[in-house]
Amino acid sequence: MITINCVIVDDEPIARNILETFVAKIPILNLVKSCKNAMEAFEVLNSQNIDLFFLDINMPDISGLSLAKTINNKSKIIFTTAFREYAIDGFDLQAVDYLLKPIAFDRFFQAVNKFFDKQSVIFKQVDIEETPVKNDYIFVRSERKMVKINFDEILYVESLSDYIKIHTICKILVTRETISNFEIKLPSQQFLRIHRSYIVNLSKIYSYTNEFIEIEKNAIPISRTYKENVLKKLTKISLK
Repeated sequence: MITINCVIVDDEPIARNILETFVAKIPILNLVKSCKNAMEAFEVLNSQNIDLFFLDINMPDISGLSLAKTINNKSKIIFTTAFREYAIDGFDLQAVDYLLKPIAFDRFFQAVNKFFDKQSVIFKQVDIEETPVKNDYIFVRSERKMVKINFDEILYVESLSDYIKIHTICKILVTRETISNFEIKLPSQQFLRIHRSYIVNLSKIYSYTNEFIEIEKNAIPISRTYKENVLKKLTKISLK
């Protein structure tokens, strides 16, 4: 199987973690290094052949756009950023694609497929491997002890800044962790981020509209940022 060497460059640890998780789901991608700034990426550029960069634009000291101008034409770039206004600059540098944060896996896969198409690489979606779920439970720290929670018992997760509130069938647990870090630990085929403050268990959804998801008589809002991906996912499930 052909291997595509790739590098992630992003100054945000959470953003890097999410991209690392996405890369790991596609067997043909080989993550050479995950860099927290442009200088680390320069070192990789000088020592290895890189096929694809996942490159954040808005970084301190040396921006992603400045770094992109030093990358040779053999290496391709997929820009990742939270700022839509940089899109034109990104495409001026002949980027393969431009991903707006927060990035959903479906959108990430679409961008990677564009790279494969440009490189004339035969790649089918059946080759994607979902991150294997080694356990059907997770332990979280709550009230000075580690508490076991089965994934099937979780209704939804709510963010409280640096804490999260985990709503389960029989109890509510509060633990010190950001919702983005906790999202990475959940099986992606079972849980869906619908808002910067909410993750829901797909199997617990009773009903939904374009604005809300209902779980156990709780109306959980779908934010504008996540709406397109959420409705696409729910529609796909409904058609099964």
